[in-house]
Amino acid sequence: MSCSLTGLCTLPCDDELLEAEPEYYDDEELDRFRGRPADLYGDAEVEEFEEVLTTMRPDEVHGWLRSLSQRGINLPEALRDEAFMLIDEGEAAAATQ
Repeated sequence: MSCSLTGLCTLPCDDELLEAEPEYYDDEELDRFRGRPADLYGDAEVEEFEEVLTTMRPDEVHGWLRSLSQRGINLPEALRDEAFMLIDEGEAAAATQ
């Protein structure tokens, strides 16, 4: 199992973490997308994911992506770059602390 940004981020996401009980980010409504390929979301559906993504701190994004993976939910392709940029911001902020 791998997270939604495998190959893009550098944060650890080992099998033990991915097999743990998922943490929810007030996004239970996204469970209905379980099993949907990342490139088959409509605009309104992408907006649902984007609403969750843009309301969290950059340091929460990796955990949210892990949660999506644990639940069998693929991040829409249209949001991958934005999610990666937020993860990068979170990593940079953590490195300066």
